[in-house]
Amino acid sequence: MSHIGAGHLTRRGFLGATGAAAFGAFLSACGDGGGSVSSGGGAWTFTDDRGMKAQLKARPQRVVAYVGAAAALYDFGVDKQLVGVYGPTKLKDGKPDPQAGNLPVDRLEIIGNAYGEFNIEKYAALRPELLVDNMFVPPNLFYVPEESKDKIFALAPSVAISTGAVPLPKPIERTGALAAALGADLTSEKVTAAKTRFDKASETLRAAAKARPGLKVLAASASPDLFYASSPNKNTDLIYFKELGVDLIVPEKPGRDGYFEELSWENAGKYKADVIMLDARTQALQPKDLGSKPSWKDLPAVKAGQVIAWQPEPRFSYEGCAPIIESLAQTIQSAKKTG
Repeated sequence: MSHIGAGHLTRRGFLGATGAAAFGAFLSACGDGGGSVSSGGGAWTFTDDRGMKAQLKARPQRVVAYVGAAAALYDFGVDKQLVGVYGPTKLKDGKPDPQAGNLPVDRLEIIGNAYGEFNIEKYAALRPELLVDNMFVPPNLFYVPEESKDKIFALAPSVAISTGAVPLPKPIERTGALAAALGADLTSEKVTAAKTRFDKASETLRAAAKARPGLKVLAASASPDLFYASSPNKNTDLIYFKELGVDLIVPEKPGRDGYFEELSWENAGKYKADVIMLDARTQALQPKDLGSKPSWKDLPAVKAGQVIAWQPEPRFSYEGCAPIIESLAQTIQSAKKTG
């Protein structure tokens, strides 16, 4: 996988601010990039992170979305308007994929469950009024097949949320703005409590990183042939963790899109890390799968038992991201230097 919008609100101005006032400020700050709906239930518009304006005669009631985008919107309070999803939604045993978050997947039409899958006939049958997706590499919508995108885009307006090369709060704020434009109440107790938890987790991580200077952290992903060292200059969560003071290793030679450096398993030890954050998505190999890789077992972080699950594609909601930040903070608080 490859792992842009306007400038984001400063975290400092956000921290500690909760409730209606905070979200009022948040929505007004989203301003021109947000959505607008007339009070009489009239025309609906939303300008996305490609700078493209989706326009409809009324607020859309039939939304199809990439599963991660749908799960984040659901956390913000968008529910019945979600009618279909694509991307990793169900596991082989029929249970929801972790990327589906809290989505009621059994009531949603799944028009593709893996990369390259997008059933245009099923999509058209849903009578979609809006397509919502994450955008890691502009202007591409994630999991929308390149060869059929024109047919897909002809069926309904689309909205892209930039989820690459911007700090984590930005895609969360933009997803929240879209949710509000779709009618969600961002001042609800559920959403404001999640925001408070996110802010508290961020401050805990900042304090943990400050107390553990020099603790080296590597974000990585494993496949049968390659070990990917991920860049904190492109991955939205890593950018944020770095801003909070986490000493993340920056790979020297990232690939074309800048998200990661491909290493052969023989060179998996190129970067000396005290902690490894390992891609936990279903398509990536997990620690239990890596026993046959001698170079994996020799890594200092592995020997020290300091490998934690990483979600390179977090759910871009406060509810989805707060536990991730809490887990990393806890790991850094207890981790030992290996060198």
